[in-house]
Amino acid sequence: MVRFWEYLLIAGLIAVLLVVSHWIGQQAYAWMPLEATAEAQKVDDLFSFLVSIGAFIILGLVAMMVYSILFFRAPKYDYSEGHPSRGDLKLEILWTAIPTLLVLWIAFQGFNIYQQLDVLGLRQIVHLHTPLESQPAYAIATGEKPKPAAETIEVFVKQWDWSFRYPNNVTSNELHLPVNLRTRLNMHAKDVLHSFYVPEFRLQQYIVPGRDIDLVVTPTRTGKYKLKDALFSGTYFALMDANVQVESLEQYNQWLTTAEQEPTTIKNQAVAEYTQPPKTLFKSGWYTVAPNQTAIAQNAVP
Repeated sequence: MVRFWEYLLIAGLIAVLLVVSHWIGQQAYAWMPLEATAEAQKVDDLFSFLVSIGAFIILGLVAMMVYSILFFRAPKYDYSEGHPSRGDLKLEILWTAIPTLLVLWIAFQGFNIYQQLDVLGLRQIVHLHTPLESQPAYAIATGEKPKPAAETIEVFVKQWDWSFRYPNNVTSNELHLPVNLRTRLNMHAKDVLHSFYVPEFRLQQYIVPGRDIDLVVTPTRTGKYKLKDALFSGTYFALMDANVQVESLEQYNQWLTTAEQEPTTIKNQAVAEYTQPPKTLFKSGWYTVAPNQTAIAQNAVP
């Protein structure tokens, strides 16, 4: 009878652990930036699941230690050795099979996400392509016909700024995207390796010099975001950011018309950092690349 109540208590503790772990996993969504693309949901779902598993493991270990202290304490002044444990085949199979299946499932989910985030232009290195029903961001092998996109924007990055060329030949230092529409970003690095990274998009893609990196993304939330260069590309690389504006199609078309008619300029942060007076008594004398000021929006030469 006592054994029955012990098993019942263990089952109750496991049920409580599952509920608490699931709750902690749901809280993990708030630890990430807001989801702004269709693929961000898949990434966050996987992250939430990993948090739930981690919470279940750590809470389970603590609960097991507390359970052992309560029910298997040695009597006072008892310093004898415990009974030697022998291997249990069923237990060995259990704690080997469960982690193996769990790791394989996580690997499959990660592989599935990367298939959708893979990029045209890198297939010479890795080939990861199987048909998927829905691919907001996806890769296609060289020679395959790309899926249709509502808009194509050329992305150029160099030391020390980003620039974007739109279908009406307007070039800007801001990335404007229409919401809920597939937009193709054809990315080019003019000098060294760079990395396209928008935290809310859950996208981070290397841009390789000499290769056209083609990525299709579907923004789902309007707002203003920040594009970063997530790869060390030299002095001032931390200042290589750009505004990303996701807006309605009407606002997007209106901005294109305004940018075409009224070119403007902005202050380049790398230029400001380079030209400001030194804050120390002595200059290091280290060699650096002098950044150039660029325009934010202007008519591009076809």
